[in-house]
Amino acid sequence: MQTMEQKLRAMLFDLDGVVFDTEPQYSVFWGSVCREFRPDIPGLENIIKGQTLVQIFDGYFHGMTAEQDEIVRRLDAYEQQMKYEYVPGFLELMQALRVNNVKTAVVTSSNIPKMEAVFQAHPEFKALFDAVLTAEDFDESKPSPDCFLKAAARLGVSPEGCIVCEDSFNGLKAGRAAQMAVLGLATTNTADSISPLCDQVVSDFTLVGFDDCCHLLASVSQVNPKNSESKV
Repeated sequence: MQTMEQKLRAMLFDLDGVVFDTEPQYSVFWGSVCREFRPDIPGLENIIKGQTLVQIFDGYFHGMTAEQDEIVRRLDAYEQQMKYEYVPGFLELMQALRVNNVKTAVVTSSNIPKMEAVFQAHPEFKALFDAVLTAEDFDESKPSPDCFLKAAARLGVSPEGCIVCEDSFNGLKAGRAAQMAVLGLATTNTADSISPLCDQVVSDFTLVGFDDCCHLLASVSQVNPKNSESKV
């Protein structure tokens, strides 16, 4: 019979709002953009939180080709000079996962140019993870489970042995749809608002250790019998 520690195979991390505390900076950027190009929708920057650029354009800038091109130009420049500060407790958790042979991956809707800025700011970043998956790796955007299922396959683990760490509504829904345990971070949205989509909510990783992750996965396995055994 497997122990709890043996059942935890991998943890899959979104990037913004999970690995890095960047959401306040994006709120500033999108607040400015939305007030300029869509003043008819006050507070649009809050409505679009957690959405991909394609989703934002399709939903609120459809047919506005010139505006879309300008937004992309500004966003690319903005992301090159952003500050990428780790969410508190993240590095300590990564160290604990590595010591206990738990695989890790970044699963983000960010593109390669954005990631190049991350790598420049943090030369150690790639070495922290077993895999880094970006928007270019997925056929479907969150809330589709496609990204997390591909990450699990890349790592050679089954969904039942994975925990997804997410902050956005679409990301949390994607983790649920992938039938993985979901740890929600209340960095972008309130704990109450994301709680229905999570198995556990935390403000950051300072109180999340390896044993806590094992207990989370075990508790989900008890609720969902499909998660009671890992196939790996």
